[in-house]
Amino acid sequence: MSKSRKVKPLGEVVDLFCGVGALSHGLKQAGFEIKAGYDTDARCKFAFETNNGATFHARDVSKLTANEVSAHFTGDFPKVLAGCAPCQPFSTYKQRYDEDPQWGLVEDFAKLAVQVAPDFVTMENVPALERYKDGKVFQRFVDTLKHGGYSVEWTIARCEEFGVPQRRRRLVLIAAKDRSAVPLNTGKTAAVSVMEAIGRLPKLAAGEADPNDRLHVASSLSDLNLRRIKASKPGGTWRDWPIELRAACHRKLSGKTYSGVYARMTWDNPSPTMTTQCYGYGNGRFGHPDQDRAISLREAAILQSFPPDYQFLPKEEAPSMKEVGRWIGNAVPVKLGEAIGKEIAQIHYGDELIDRE
Repeated sequence: MSKSRKVKPLGEVVDLFCGVGALSHGLKQAGFEIKAGYDTDARCKFAFETNNGATFHARDVSKLTANEVSAHFTGDFPKVLAGCAPCQPFSTYKQRYDEDPQWGLVEDFAKLAVQVAPDFVTMENVPALERYKDGKVFQRFVDTLKHGGYSVEWTIARCEEFGVPQRRRRLVLIAAKDRSAVPLNTGKTAAVSVMEAIGRLPKLAAGEADPNDRLHVASSLSDLNLRRIKASKPGGTWRDWPIELRAACHRKLSGKTYSGVYARMTWDNPSPTMTTQCYGYGNGRFGHPDQDRAISLREAAILQSFPPDYQFLPKEEAPSMKEVGRWIGNAVPVKLGEAIGKEIAQIHYGDELIDRE
């Protein structure tokens, strides 16, 4: 019997701010080999390594040296340095109410990239990064790469156009050394609905867990919130409820505009944007379309386009809703990561790129 030939990777990737490995997994699905991931959250180690076959390093990116990162690349394939610096500092809420020193990680990323000098650099973040500090933070990132010899392009991607069953807008930057970069092409994939994504998962009650998948677990609901979700219509708002079920803040004039909480999703459309608190019924439009509960952690992960069998924790460990919810909400949608990988491969190989699907 002849041995099957090992498919050569399209390139090698080191992932900064890797979290549980969503961006890496998308790049892996596109045909790249993941060499290493770095993140300060040591709890991400199991998920990153188990799903991506690469080594996780619990390190602060701002303290990494170029030699440490460069050591992961063999030099046999195109080198890609990828990353999604923490996006919370650039959110609209943060810009309005807080000053967050984490924005400096974007500059650390750019400086490290120029020192490592990979063939490609890619960054994913919230669209508000373009405007943060009057655009100065993002412009410095771009200028640093350009001064380091990179062609830089970026776009605001609508994730639902890339097969992600979720309405989510993200800034995607691709930088290429010694060749012209192009912005991520607009996706042409038909939108995936909530029904197509999670409609076949086993039914759950609030507070119940699937015995065959510990991540398919729904948050408990108080008696009041159980009455509220029973009164909620798919795609509706708390305005559909009887007055006695409405929160005190929603009865005030100042609270009447906040209609996107305590709401159900609809089956026929992509979901709303997954956040770090997407497992909570009162935190957004995170109510299941027809079951009287919030979406489960597994459903949230699938709506972020993680594969249904993506492992976040060892099988014997019960998930923390808060911890796993944060991992899922902060993740780069896997399908978006795959699209980024395919774009980088097209830039590098051009007409020589073989369809690997």
